[in-house]
Amino acid sequence: MTVACIAPLELEGIDKRFGRLSVLRGIDLAVAPGEIVGLLGANGCGKTTLLSIAAGLLPPSGGRCSYGPHGVAELESSHRARLAFVAHTTQLYTRLDGRENLQLAAALFETRTTPAQIDALLERLGIAHAADRLVGTYSRGMQQRLAIARALLAAPDLLLMDEPFTALDRAGRDVLARVLLVERERGAAILLTSHDLDAMTEVTDRVVLLADGRIVGTTRRDAGAGPNRGTVDYAERIRGLGRDAHA
Repeated sequence: MTVACIAPLELEGIDKRFGRLSVLRGIDLAVAPGEIVGLLGANGCGKTTLLSIAAGLLPPSGGRCSYGPHGVAELESSHRARLAFVAHTTQLYTRLDGRENLQLAAALFETRTTPAQIDALLERLGIAHAADRLVGTYSRGMQQRLAIARALLAAPDLLLMDEPFTALDRAGRDVLARVLLVERERGAAILLTSHDLDAMTEVTDRVVLLADGRIVGTTRRDAGAGPNRGTVDYAERIRGLGRDAHA
């Protein structure tokens, strides 16, 4: 099977139940190549569950998740490497150094990443100075940067990120914002969750609000707005969704 690109991500009528508990109810959401979509919602509203379904890690109780024309089960392992998921926990090997973590991931993903490309990724995320240190000595923010570098190894078509701005200081937040904008320009489809409304304003093209297992609100960046920052109106609309999420 030949797959040109595994984007767009398309979620159609997604339901998820855990026993009698209904977590997601009829979610319809698409993320196109070259688009960053932000997912807002209160804790426990189902954001992580939806990302896990989108990543193929959790089967839906109903509905369909597809990557372009292909369902989850139709993708070969070589193509699944073009889907990257940055989870809320970094899942790094703390007894390996930063460079070794990326080398191991590249081998597992079979990405044919060169040592120079790994060094460039470490530099891009601002952690080249710690490449030879054990990850167990990293701060939480540095570990987050390394997890993001790992996700970019295969130049993914689809990038899913659960609270990627967590634990990042201002410098780390700025680095991640620049990385996301570059990945969008490269053509990646990006779906992320965050409680950082300023970051949502800066990087997203569209934000949707999840509540009671349903998408109950959405706003889109104004046509013609600058590529790197949201307009004042867009920022205020996102804050409005944020207030609704915690109402």
